Amino acid sequence: MNTHSFLTTEEQQLFVRTYRSLRRSMGDVLVPNDIPKIKTYLAGTVDAGLSITDNFGGNALLRNLQTAFIVSEEIGLKRASVLSILLLPAVRHEQLSLETVSKEFGDDVAGILRGLLKTQELYAKNVAIETENFRKLLLSFAEDVRVILIMIADRLLLMRQAKGFESDAMRLKISAEASYLYAPLAHRLGLYKIKSELEDLALKYTDRESYHYIACKINETKRSRDKYIAEFIAPVEKKLQETGLKFDIKGRTKSISSIRNKLLKQKIEFERIYDLFAVRVILDSPVEREKADCWQVYSIITDMYQPNPSRMKDWLSIPKSNGYESLHTTVMGPDNRWVEVQIRSKRMDEVAERGLAAHWKYKGIKGESGLDEWLNSVREVLENKDVAPIDLIHDFKMDLYDEEIFVFTPKGDLFKLPKGATVLDFAFAIHTKLGSKCVSGKIGGKNVTIKHRLKSGDQVELHTAPNQSPKRDWLSFVVTSKARTKIKQSLKEESAKQAEYAKELLQRRFKNRKIESDEAQLMRLIKKMGYKTVTDFYAEIANDRLDVNTVIDQYLEFEKKEQEPALVPRSAETFQDFRTTEEDLSSKDELVIDQDLKGIEYKLAQCCQPIYGDEIFGFVSSQGIKIHRTTCPNAPDMFRRFGYRVVKARWSGKSGLNYPITLRVVGHDDIGIVTNITSIISKENNVNMRSISINSTDGLFQGSITVMLSDTSVLYALIKKIKMIKGVKRVERM
Repeated sequence: MNTHSFLTTEEQQLFVRTYRSLRRSMGDVLVPNDIPKIKTYLAGTVDAGLSITDNFGGNALLRNLQTAFIVSEEIGLKRASVLSILLLPAVRHEQLSLETVSKEFGDDVAGILRGLLKTQELYAKNVAIETENFRKLLLSFAEDVRVILIMIADRLLLMRQAKGFESDAMRLKISAEASYLYAPLAHRLGLYKIKSELEDLALKYTDRESYHYIACKINETKRSRDKYIAEFIAPVEKKLQETGLKFDIKGRTKSISSIRNKLLKQKIEFERIYDLFAVRVILDSPVEREKADCWQVYSIITDMYQPNPSRMKDWLSIPKSNGYESLHTTVMGPDNRWVEVQIRSKRMDEVAERGLAAHWKYKGIKGESGLDEWLNSVREVLENKDVAPIDLIHDFKMDLYDEEIFVFTPKGDLFKLPKGATVLDFAFAIHTKLGSKCVSGKIGGKNVTIKHRLKSGDQVELHTAPNQSPKRDWLSFVVTSKARTKIKQSLKEESAKQAEYAKELLQRRFKNRKIESDEAQLMRLIKKMGYKTVTDFYAEIANDRLDVNTVIDQYLEFEKKEQEPALVPRSAETFQDFRTTEEDLSSKDELVIDQDLKGIEYKLAQCCQPIYGDEIFGFVSSQGIKIHRTTCPNAPDMFRRFGYRVVKARWSGKSGLNYPITLRVVGHDDIGIVTNITSIISKENNVNMRSISINSTDGLFQGSITVMLSDTSVLYALIKKIKMIKGVKRVERM
């Protein structure tokens, strides 16, 4: 295949390097003639002059080759998955049919291609989480787990290349998707390394300030951290060598995103995080000795360092449903600092690094029971049209991230549930009918309510009653998506029955009073009465909160008003429509913000306090348009959930106004430092201080200062001057 016709010189070099790396990674798994056939089909696509540029301005064939390398090298999938990726352009441009693929490369390759084509079609429609397309996207993922793995690899590649994108909006969009969809999927499939990288890169583009602050802090403390890890490891290594075990021991730093989550959750300074790293012991043991050797290492380490019993996690006895096996403990190391220790075999480590693909390799099977159960539950939830996509993704993520507990039936059957699951969740996990009729449970001879939260090892006996049915308050305490879906479905069915009864009752009363009812007019009345849906209206009648005769009287009065002569119509030339809809606003190319803007009501959002000079966007709300910074902490969620309400915006003209800005200042508690800060602010032109609040603890001070200023250039100049004050460690905009 002649690569010169569609690749730049730089792309040609990258193409050749990636191709060679892919061949080495694939080893001898390819069937003879696989490569010549693929080259022929790809050459046909190029020679036909079909589009070879992807949506991000890159070369589509090179991107596919790079994705195939990630799939092979970092995830561990081989022939069928790699061939599917490489053949995708030819199939997508109809140079090659799925029937031909099936004959020449096998049904496996054709099946994966079918799933990849579905996902690409949906992305071409600009999938948003609020739309039905999002449900279809996840369903196509659930058809074949390898489709999920390939899409994760493709998104990882895009995130690694996002720095080169011309559009900030595109970077934000793919970063938001990476954090709310692809990182959770990678986590569930055991790709912990990829999950962390996706979250870190997403943070880099959605909150650059936090990302760079933590990255710099990690680099600053690297030398002392390495020294501490060496001190911790040295005696452990010596003791393990005496046992004759073959092992490798190393330390690793936690991901930037996990450190940020800890900072936000615990509301502490970076310097006060002690468990920044974990020590990993990897044993070279035969399969039959793995568990015994891991427990031997655990015993040696906990003899040397005091363990924290509440932080011990045993995934050796019962592995996670994605195949993850490891023994975790947290011990008190030198200088009274907590250190997490992970103990596993080489085989377990490969499964932990490369997820399910490695698990399949060792098990010698194509699927894994835990994963199959999960995929079935995903399909069941997705196929239920009554669940809104936004609720779906919430339940979806919740099930993915929560730790597992293991619960037994009286006969000893094992069920895996997320941490925090209740007796009712357990009942629905066994069977929908059992969940719907469940009234209580019994654990260890004691009766418990359906709200009782289960613990690992509980053996639960369920009690039912024939007259029991799902209640709305059940949704407040169940945690599994299956339970929530089935409860909502049952409530909706019950509501529909009540609505049908109320509708028949209303029609009978109309006939009894010999009144001809008009369906369209009744719908207008229901809307005028303030009901969002017809079902809500009939539910009020069914529950005796709305009298049928009152409704008929209102209907007659409404009918009389509608029959009154209308006002004299104006001509089309004199008619002016002053309404502005969300659709009108979102369809405009750009909203230009300046002090003379009239006709559109807008406000500056309080959550991120944008000022003149910030990169901004508009968000259509019921109170008009809210202007946010693109770095607003709420921005990813708004783009994800309400992308259709986002309006492009920019500043124009001169500022002319003063805006309130709050700065967070951290430093050493030296005498006179606050005076120096206030002195700097008072000397600045066009900067007025409104408030200052300083707290001092253990020789450090931190505080917030609110000032009024005109634009970002004044802000950055002020921050620079405050940073130059001796003793000030950090100044950041809140």
